[in-house]
Amino acid sequence: MPSTQDFNTALVNWNGLHGLPRFDALNDGDFAAAFDAAFASHDVEIDAIAGNVEEPTFENTIVALELAGDELSRVSALFWNRAGAHTNDTIQALERDISPKMSRHYSKIGMNAALFARIDALWEKRERLGLTLEQTRVLERHWKSFVKSGAKLPKGEQEKLATINEKLAGLSTQFGQNVLADEKNWSLILSEGPELAGIPDFLKDAMAAAARERGKEGKFAVTLSRSIIEPFLTFSERRDLREQAFKAWVARGENEGETDNRGIIRETLALRGEVAKLLGYANFAELKLDNTMAKTPAAVNGLLRAVWARAVKRAHDEEADIARLIAEDGKNHEVMPWDWRYYAEKIRAQRFNFSEAELKPYLQLEKIIDACFDVAGRLFGIRAVEKKGIAAYHPDVRVFEIRDSEDKLVALFLGDYFARSSKRSGAWMSAFQSQHKLTMKNARQGELPIIYNVCNFAKPAEGKPALLSLDDARTLFHEFGHALHGMLSNVTYPTVSGTAVSRDFVELPSQLYEHWLTVPAILKQYAVHFETGESMPQALLDKVLAARTFNAGFNTVEFTSSAIVDMEFHTRDTVEDPMAVQKQVLAELGMPKSLVMRHASPHFQHIFSGGYMAGYYSYMWSEVLDADAFAAFEESGDAFNSEMARKLKDNIYSSGGSIDPEDAYRGFRGKLPTPDAMLVKKGLATFEELSGSDA
Repeated sequence: MPSTQDFNTALVNWNGLHGLPRFDALNDGDFAAAFDAAFASHDVEIDAIAGNVEEPTFENTIVALELAGDELSRVSALFWNRAGAHTNDTIQALERDISPKMSRHYSKIGMNAALFARIDALWEKRERLGLTLEQTRVLERHWKSFVKSGAKLPKGEQEKLATINEKLAGLSTQFGQNVLADEKNWSLILSEGPELAGIPDFLKDAMAAAARERGKEGKFAVTLSRSIIEPFLTFSERRDLREQAFKAWVARGENEGETDNRGIIRETLALRGEVAKLLGYANFAELKLDNTMAKTPAAVNGLLRAVWARAVKRAHDEEADIARLIAEDGKNHEVMPWDWRYYAEKIRAQRFNFSEAELKPYLQLEKIIDACFDVAGRLFGIRAVEKKGIAAYHPDVRVFEIRDSEDKLVALFLGDYFARSSKRSGAWMSAFQSQHKLTMKNARQGELPIIYNVCNFAKPAEGKPALLSLDDARTLFHEFGHALHGMLSNVTYPTVSGTAVSRDFVELPSQLYEHWLTVPAILKQYAVHFETGESMPQALLDKVLAARTFNAGFNTVEFTSSAIVDMEFHTRDTVEDPMAVQKQVLAELGMPKSLVMRHASPHFQHIFSGGYMAGYYSYMWSEVLDADAFAAFEESGDAFNSEMARKLKDNIYSSGGSIDPEDAYRGFRGKLPTPDAMLVKKGLATFEELSGSDA
């Protein structure tokens, strides 16, 4: 790299605990120079590989590529963490500059003719190289990546593709920043009294904390963070305030002005269509589905449409129940989206004799974190040791060592649990560094995985515990399932490490892990009242388990409509007016007026600023797998069956992308699943109904 005088070397030389970055040595202003140096260093490494006069071998070409760009990977990991989890104006300005630069940098590598010639030569004789299965998959990843980067295109088309990809990177960044701005800039400030009718204490505390953050001491703020907006819509008796908050929530990215994302959507879809055509695909969905389990848009739509038919039927039944309750309350308004959560909660309380407010005191964040770790210990023999006093990227972030049964350090894990205005919404897992076994040029022997989870739970008042909803608790387990996928990885090469698997397989470890939250032994031990310390009463536990599929129509319609619109966007030849297409698709589906997409297009970050474009379906595809996978434990009669857990770890959590996902699943389960277990799990069918059915 250039002289160490030119940039803050703490960005690339990580000498904190077990190789953790020294976050306290970093400043926002450090990144620009470090990126320039890292780009230059990577260029030198790539030129050396491409210009090697020796005959290409797996070692001097593919392994060399695996090791190249270490400095850039480190600077990038730190920067994108900050951009998502603790951003500010300085970081956002740099993000707008770095995104297209990053695209340009990798386009140049992907179109390096000399480099591709070496990779292509290895690919052509791959069967004669004596490669292991993992090495073959690593070679395949590199070869396909170069082809999709335009390595086989004529020079003029390569340049066009690079320009398009650079533009797309900038649009993606702007899309996400616009959503964050809309979330950050809106709040509904309420006062003690009638405006808080129906609001339980735990939500009042969270709203008071959010108001204090906004300089409104003594007031209560409804924000667009899910940890506040969803419970507000569930409990507020003020229909006028629910409507106001709901409309702001669904309008993110669709407000007139600088943060309006509708033009970005139109341009993004047009450019993605051009990319697909340049690379020889009929549409962008076909490009993205290449090398996935689903393989084709037809397969994806087949699953989504079959589930939609059952889900919308169930949703109409649920809507009728809500309409009856509204009438019983002496009101005559139709069911609207801002009514659904409020009345559904009342129906759940009637039908199962418990409410979310009754359940929440038993779901303390600290205890659910402990439950996550305990399940991992029971299944995989690991434990978490919190390291106090270690500086992370924000004071709220906690650092844990993950150790195995012999006390060997397996990974570092960082947990970032509370919402803040500097953090984008949602929840995610990412890595500062991924596991592998190669020896780096600085003599590091392999790489210890450093994994982090980001959530957006409402921060409690000082001295009070953070209380979760059941959905929050599932989110915590879900993201920790992703984290385990990264931390338990046991592969040789970085390219296939941890979560580096096909998009419709990556959600299996996370969604499967959610199942252990509601294992009775876990709830009994960790669902304890924050005041009395008593375990959740058996009667309440039974009600919670009985209500697992309550509101299944609502939940499935919200998700499936979003996934179908995503596929429609990316299979059409042109999308002149994305909002008109969204409206048309929902009308053709028969979307109930009382429901909305989980992610309307202008704030659909999964597909416009994340990696799930033409891939949002993957949550459901993986749900088919996770329902069948947990059924294996249920069939054994033991949710912690040690033999099943060993097979799960070896074939799913540890293998990364080193083997084909279908082979990985067969290695665990012995067969591939049908959607039946998923439909039953969601409460959309019974096994008896599915007998002889094509659904």
